[in-house]
Amino acid sequence: MIKLKEKIGYGLGDMSSSMFWKLFGAYLMIFYTDVFGISAAIVGTMFAITRIWDSLFDPIIGVVADRTDSRWGKFRPYLLFLAIPFAVIGILTFTTPDLGNTGKVVYAFITYTLMMMVYSAINVPYASLLGVMTPDTHDRNTLATYRMTFAYLGSFIALLLFMPLVNAFGGDDKNGTMYGWLTASQFGWMMAVVVIAIFCALLFFGCFALTKERVKPVKQETTPLKTDLRDLAHNGPWWILLGAGIASLIFNSIRDGATVYYFKYFVDESAFGNVTFLGIPFVLSGLYLAVGQAFNIVGVILAAPMSNRLGKRRTFMGAMTIATILSVIFYFLDKDQLTAIFVFQALISICAGSVFPLLWSMYADCADYSELRTGNRATGLIFSSSSMSQKFGWAIGTAVTGWMLAAFGFEANGVQNPETINGIKMFLSLLPAAGTLLSCICIFFYPLSEQKMQEITAKLDAQRHNNESNPNARPS
Repeated sequence: MIKLKEKIGYGLGDMSSSMFWKLFGAYLMIFYTDVFGISAAIVGTMFAITRIWDSLFDPIIGVVADRTDSRWGKFRPYLLFLAIPFAVIGILTFTTPDLGNTGKVVYAFITYTLMMMVYSAINVPYASLLGVMTPDTHDRNTLATYRMTFAYLGSFIALLLFMPLVNAFGGDDKNGTMYGWLTASQFGWMMAVVVIAIFCALLFFGCFALTKERVKPVKQETTPLKTDLRDLAHNGPWWILLGAGIASLIFNSIRDGATVYYFKYFVDESAFGNVTFLGIPFVLSGLYLAVGQAFNIVGVILAAPMSNRLGKRRTFMGAMTIATILSVIFYFLDKDQLTAIFVFQALISICAGSVFPLLWSMYADCADYSELRTGNRATGLIFSSSSMSQKFGWAIGTAVTGWMLAAFGFEANGVQNPETINGIKMFLSLLPAAGTLLSCICIFFYPLSEQKMQEITAKLDAQRHNNESNPNARPS
């Protein structure tokens, strides 16, 4: 039985990851185009190239983590030693260098690539930790729920406070204030990320300190990499989850990446001014994103009881079907219908929040399924695929956003034409709906029901008990 302290400790890890991940998804595109100063087309291409490479890097980290052997376990050491590099490179990613346009593009490519690589190097082991903390599928559902609850809580805090931090540190460029080579807004963006980065490093240290690795593989010896890859290639449920994960992240990345554009150029949030809450001034886009994270948490909380009653597959399909319908309706909302815009954001976010803990739990089930079939447990390699699907989904979603903004004639900080405005509306509605529909189609074929997993868990437990009583026995 996992104690509450450890459940919270595990949640702290994704709270850290998600704070940065949401900043990348919601703000990095508009940072590059409107603050850093490079074109949307270049940003889209950079996202595609770096994230596709980084997606391929994830399995490498999974393989290395599977073969790690330390006094802290296989996966926890990465949380300890990479927390500070994770924070430092994140700050550099949101720092504007004193370079020409070509130099800026090169700098952006290098820092963003390094950021995604260190993200993989710490997040793949963190995700894999779920598979070795407990063998019980219901405990895994609970841990996944804690993980996603803290993830969305971290995202909520980051998205709600980020622009107020930017404004507090930097302010408007119109006053001509400079901090070295940095304009006021560039300095504000960098310092806001410094605050977030320090918090993220501390959260990873907390996750390391409060968690334990318990599940030992049935077969103790290390298998050749070729065997691990062959087993993965023949793992049918893994392929299904890979497709569903990519589609789900396309849905999320397009919506998040276009939100600030939607409120800046379609809704025109500047006409509404700042909304003050607890003495802190917030902009509409920040509140919209924060509302999404708050209701993501509602979805996460509902995921475990719903999946325990209906099954993971049915719960996933139901949530994504509803999200598809709501996203299509969202397209027809006018900019003056702010109440409806926020209500639909809340409802869609509940659906989105409910599917991701299910995905993480199902990846752990895939590791058990593979171990029973092959006698080989490659937890890190299997969980790296979840991170890989994230990166592929975000690569496709953000690249499409950048390329289509350019195709629709987007001009940073200018008045947009009707075609551009219509495209920005599609980014929050019709295009995400295509992602949710595709994820439904993929998950329809997922074969590991709750009853099937109970049988698999029982057989693996019997094999582990047999090995403990007879160390020389070979798994059947």
